[in-house]
Amino acid sequence: MDYKAVIIGGSAGSFQVVTKIVSSLPANYPLPVILCLHRLKHVRSGFVEALSIKAQMPIVEPNDKEPIKSGKIYLAPANYHLYVELGNRFSLSTEDAVNHSRPSIDLSFFSASYNYKRKLVGIILSGANKDGALGLKSVKDNGGLTIVQDPNECQVPTMTLASMNATNVDHVFSTNKIINFLLSLA
Repeated sequence: MDYKAVIIGGSAGSFQVVTKIVSSLPANYPLPVILCLHRLKHVRSGFVEALSIKAQMPIVEPNDKEPIKSGKIYLAPANYHLYVELGNRFSLSTEDAVNHSRPSIDLSFFSASYNYKRKLVGIILSGANKDGALGLKSVKDNGGLTIVQDPNECQVPTMTLASMNATNVDHVFSTNKIINFLLSLA
């Protein structure tokens, strides 16, 4: 399958996993990687910098209407919903929180799955609420590939278990298997 993008959602307990994933991707990774992670809304800096120390790919918080390009990791900005628009651009919104979260993993996954359809890989990691479960179902319903981090490995398995209850996920992988899968796409 020829995928066009990877989207990853996570919350409580996912930072170390995300760090391990982004540090494993080579500088010339051919797909854009979109990260929608629950984070403190009042802390505007430090997160990108912390991930960038380990990453070989550039990590950016996209601006509104910014084109999505291969070879970059995009992190949803604190306190903004991140949408993927037609025309392969990002859109930012300050609409009400969804699942007590802004950014909402569900909203990012809904818009990405609508735009990329079967060309999207959706991944849900450790987290303490159900945000992302319906978004991952949307990826599946639109023909994309769905992966959840093995709940037995998660610090907080609520998000991965909710995703597994919402849809028939394609793969339940350990962090290392997620990394190996992503590297196989290159």
